[in-house]
Amino acid sequence: MALPQAKLDATEARIAQLEMPEGAAWSSAARQDALSRLRAMGLPGPRDEYWRFTRPDALNAPIAPSAALFDAKETPVFNDIDRLRIVFRDGEFDAAASDDLSLENLEVERLSDATSKDIHWAKDLYGVLETRGQTPVARPFAVMNTAFATDGVVLRATGKVSKPVSLTYLQENIESDAILHFLIRVEEGAELTVLESGPAAARFNKCMEVEIADRAAFHHVRAQGRDHERLAVTHLFARLGEESTFKSFTLTANGRLTRNE
Repeated sequence: MALPQAKLDATEARIAQLEMPEGAAWSSAARQDALSRLRAMGLPGPRDEYWRFTRPDALNAPIAPSAALFDAKETPVFNDIDRLRIVFRDGEFDAAASDDLSLENLEVERLSDATSKDIHWAKDLYGVLETRGQTPVARPFAVMNTAFATDGVVLRATGKVSKPVSLTYLQENIESDAILHFLIRVEEGAELTVLESGPAAARFNKCMEVEIADRAAFHHVRAQGRDHERLAVTHLFARLGEESTFKSFTLTANGRLTRNE
């Protein structure tokens, strides 16, 4: 069935403002497939049943609505925890603000590096779990993320990781529009905790694909602050092995709009 013209126009207008990153043949194929799927399903409209309680207009807009910088005058969450800090500033990895990306039983790579390699385990995850997660409910913003994500990291836990990985998001541009994608593999018997915090951008689209092998454990905590003006749509897709453990929590404090998928 052809898309209604209004939905088609909105989707094409949003796509026109995005640029697909380059990569190895397999990652380019995954992105092109996602773009085709996005055009086929279209971005959500206010009459879509799944979106009847959340108007998607600002998420669909070709240009992100501006959001004033926010300072809660509070100590950032997780600051008292010994953790590996990975910082993204307005949707771009900030090496200077991040810790050394090395930790026992953990491999860390930037998404662009992993998706540029002809042979990488990321091939079995990138866009794969997102695609499988489109049934029974279509999640077009996750599809858009697979097609156009500009940054992120890939994590592979090979044993019990001694301290959490903290994904810290900072906003300095009132018009920033961030699309981040994360791939996580927790090998058999391994254990990993990932923490997320910070305002990220004026508009933030995040997708996380997680594979948890047999008898492995993955713990995830996302803290959402009092960032009233910011918009966010987030997705987490997981594939679980036998006797594996997957726990995810979101801590909120009066956020204006967060779409957790």
